[in-house]
Amino acid sequence: MYDTPNLENKVVTNETKISARGCQVYYGDTHAIKDVDVDIEDKTVTAFIGPSGCGKSTFLRCLNRMNDTIDVCRVEGDITLDGEDIYDPKVDPVQLRAKVGMVFQKPNPFPKSIYDNIAYGPRIHGLAKNKADLDDIVEKSLRRGAIWDEVKDRLDAPGTGLSGGQQQRLCIARAVATEPEVLLMDEPCSALDPIATAQVEELIDELRQDYSVVIVTHSMQQAARVSQKTAFFHLGNLVEYGETGQIFTNPQDPRTESYITGRIG
Repeated sequence: MYDTPNLENKVVTNETKISARGCQVYYGDTHAIKDVDVDIEDKTVTAFIGPSGCGKSTFLRCLNRMNDTIDVCRVEGDITLDGEDIYDPKVDPVQLRAKVGMVFQKPNPFPKSIYDNIAYGPRIHGLAKNKADLDDIVEKSLRRGAIWDEVKDRLDAPGTGLSGGQQQRLCIARAVATEPEVLLMDEPCSALDPIATAQVEELIDELRQDYSVVIVTHSMQQAARVSQKTAFFHLGNLVEYGETGQIFTNPQDPRTESYITGRIG
C-alpha cells in the first residue's frame, strides 16, 4: 500500500466555507468538470489530487472566478461562499478575489519592491488609512508569510531578487495582505527545492488556523502531510472526497485506490 507519512490528521468538524453543487465547466465543446458536489470547510487544508489533466486546477479556478478570464470557458451550477452565490451578477470578481486569494504554481512577484508587492492589494482595496496602517499590514503579512525576518532590512529591494522559495512565501504574504477568508494554492511547491517546499508546507499548516486553504498538488506525500481533507479527481469527475487519512488508507472507490497505489496516474 502507498506509504503515507504523518497521517495523524485529526477528524475535523468545521463549518462549510465554500459549497459547490452540480458544478460543470466547459472549454468550448470540451466538458472539463462534470457535476461536482463538494463542501469545503473553514480553517481546514483541503487537497485536490489526481492525474494531470483531471480537472483539479480547473475546478480550483472556479472558486475565485479565475476562469472568467478565459473567453471559451463556461461555468454552470452553484458555488457559494458563506452561503452567497459567487457567480451572482452583482458580485464583483475583483472583490471576490480579495476574499479568495490565490497562489500560483510559479512564484510571480510583481516587478516592484518587496514592500510594494505586499502593499499593492491593500492600497487598491482601501484597507489602509495612512502610511502607518500600510506599514503594519506589510509587516503582519510578511510575518504570516514566514518571511519577515529574512526581508525586514531590505523592503525596498525588488521582490524578483529573492530566491524561488522566498518569492513563493512573498506571494503567499501578498495573498493574505487583503485579509482573505480562503487561500487557493495551485501546486505552490512544484517549482521549489525540497527545503523551500518544507518551509511552504509548514506555512500552510500555520495558515489554516486563520483561513480555509485549498491546495492542488501532484504530490500525494504532500497531500498526506498538509491536508485534513482530500478530494480525488479523475477525468473531470470528483471521484471521492473525505478525511485525508481515510482516503489514503481506506479509499472507498477502486479508482482512488488505483491512483494511490500507482496503477493509474
